[in-house]
Amino acid sequence: MFDRSKRGEHALLIQPHAGRLEEDVLEEFTDLARSAGASIAATVTARIDRPNPSTLIGSGKLDEVKAMADATGADLVLVNHALTPVQERNLEKFLERRVIDRTELAQLRHLATRLVRGWTHLERQRGGSIGLRGPGETQLETDRRLLQKRVEQLQKRLDKVEVQRTQMRRARVRSEMPRVALVGYTNAGKSTLFNALTGAGAYAADQLFATLDPTVRRIALPGGNAMLADTVGFVRDLPHELVAAFRSTLSEAREADFLLHLVDAADPLREERIAQVDEVLQAVGAGDLPQLLVFNKIDRIEGADVRHDAQDGVPDEARRERVWISARDGRGLDLLQSVLGKRLGLQHVTGRVRLPPSAGRLRSRLHQLEVIRSEQADEEGWLIEVDIPIAEAEKLAAGADGQVIRALLPERGPEW
Repeated sequence: MFDRSKRGEHALLIQPHAGRLEEDVLEEFTDLARSAGASIAATVTARIDRPNPSTLIGSGKLDEVKAMADATGADLVLVNHALTPVQERNLEKFLERRVIDRTELAQLRHLATRLVRGWTHLERQRGGSIGLRGPGETQLETDRRLLQKRVEQLQKRLDKVEVQRTQMRRARVRSEMPRVALVGYTNAGKSTLFNALTGAGAYAADQLFATLDPTVRRIALPGGNAMLADTVGFVRDLPHELVAAFRSTLSEAREADFLLHLVDAADPLREERIAQVDEVLQAVGAGDLPQLLVFNKIDRIEGADVRHDAQDGVPDEARRERVWISARDGRGLDLLQSVLGKRLGLQHVTGRVRLPPSAGRLRSRLHQLEVIRSEQADEEGWLIEVDIPIAEAEKLAAGADGQVIRALLPERGPEW
């Protein structure tokens, strides 16, 4: 992200809407503004059934915004809507203040083309200054040149980060450890859960974009280890493809073997959030990866307790496998680790099984899975010693002749 000036941070927010305004939309935009370092001077809502191509909002509402900005001393206007260059330029000219739409890094990339006739001071010419401006160079040209240099510096840093990420991912592939990515809507508690599972001490805060840089750590699970990556939280209507830092973190999700989809269990719109995250995952090529829904923050729900809603026998695809936990107080972490280890195939069972001659198909399958340690044949069939992942054992136990495999499985506790 780009460095922000200490000036121009007292912001007036404009929330356009068509039809009924949803409270959570405005709340999320307010959080986004605060997370970007702005103090909120005031908020103005504006109904726009047909956006004005010149200023987005109508002339009457524009006068109201100008009066509110003057009264509150706001020196910055933030609009919760994508603005065209023409709209941004006209708004800045009328409001006599800097205007920024919802996009962060995209604003930096496009700002140079939006400065034309923004403020009169940009048209003034001044004398040359070593390292800043050549003879007769306008303030506009200086701003464009400095912005372009800053963009190039950021791009070099981001390219370097991406190379480092690629090297780290290749190293994890060579280690043959399964890769798990934490994904979810912002403020679901991903960094808190990441810290609880790994002890990594990653930055966690109740604000948007508390995590922009992907953090990867080893995690110990029953039966083995995995690599766990924390990723950026998603928000509605944010153009992820324009924010390079997002591309880096989302690549962790795209290249993972498994996704932990974290959900704020206390959020009344949690099902909508799940759908929004799924939509983004589909867009970045991670929509078909296996995932486990982890409902976090049960400490905020009266009477809620740790539980595991298994997907076995549930025909409704929308009711996916779910684990209910509280990352903050640690409740349910053991259950989550157990379920995750099972889903990753890390938990194994070992033992001897007697297969009758009629179980040739089951024996063939065991050979295909490469789980047979030793085998002895006699007139009663085969005596086989196996070391098999629990997930595979449960699949075999549900089929024909599965009773001999079922005897190897541990008894399921009440959470199953």
